[in-house]
Amino acid sequence: MVKGKQKATIWLTPSVKEQIEVTFRTDNCRSQSEFIEKAVVFYLGYLSTKNAAAFLPGVLAAVLTGTLDHFAGRMGTLLFRQGVDLHVLSQIIAYDTDIDEGEYQRLRGKAIRDMKRTNGRISFQDALDFQKSV
Repeated sequence: MVKGKQKATIWLTPSVKEQIEVTFRTDNCRSQSEFIEKAVVFYLGYLSTKNAAAFLPGVLAAVLTGTLDHFAGRMGTLLFRQGVDLHVLSQIIAYDTDIDEGEYQRLRGKAIRDMKRTNGRISFQDALDFQKSV
């Protein structure tokens, strides 16, 4: 008998027993008994909380943080590339366009209103249709 522990007999379905045999080493457990004990302690902690949401965020925080950090990095890269492309397009259009300050301000105001109205869902076709109607 291990010091400070007591032997307990448990009954498991064959599928659960197989999952434990396959998984316990991936959790850095030295034995299946240690794995089962950790699982029971985890579940008891879950049950002892009055609000399960108070327990789960501590468990999920590391996974969510990693996933969201990766997502934020990817979105930042994509937004930077989009900004560069938009700047290039703006320079090309400004080079070939004869527009005064008042007309620019009017178009900018319309763009802001359109973005707010459509929640950012604008299309080139909408802009083309507007310019042809002017």
